[in-house]
Amino acid sequence: MNDEIAKTDEEWRKSLTDEQYRVLRRHGTERAGTSALNDEKRPGLFRCAGCGQELFSSDTKYESGSGWPSFWAPLVGSVDTSVDRSLLMTRTEVHCSRCQGHLGHVFPDGPLPTGQRYCMNGAALRFDPKQD
Repeated sequence: MNDEIAKTDEEWRKSLTDEQYRVLRRHGTERAGTSALNDEKRPGLFRCAGCGQELFSSDTKYESGSGWPSFWAPLVGSVDTSVDRSLLMTRTEVHCSRCQGHLGHVFPDGPLPTGQRYCMNGAALRFDPKQD
């Protein structure tokens, strides 16, 4: 994990869909309720759509009612955070620790055991179901 990836803006544009680029590289947010990953219930891993790094286990996914895929904890070392003061509020932004792609935000209103809600953009994620 964490072999940092650096690409030019043009390389990112070529390797991502328009929506993935907007979310991951321009700190965008998809509309609530639009991601198919919101309803994903199978066992597996959620990876960064930009670089493929493993970010979240399906074991930590839960239904938050927010309209975005939500998790109570990331995999160790998979994400970094920073302060986001956009939209006239202070939030904690979550990035992929490998490519620094914007994933979403984390809030202190999640379930036990962490009390955290990692509210992620589905466009920033790729799901790999567990193989039997």
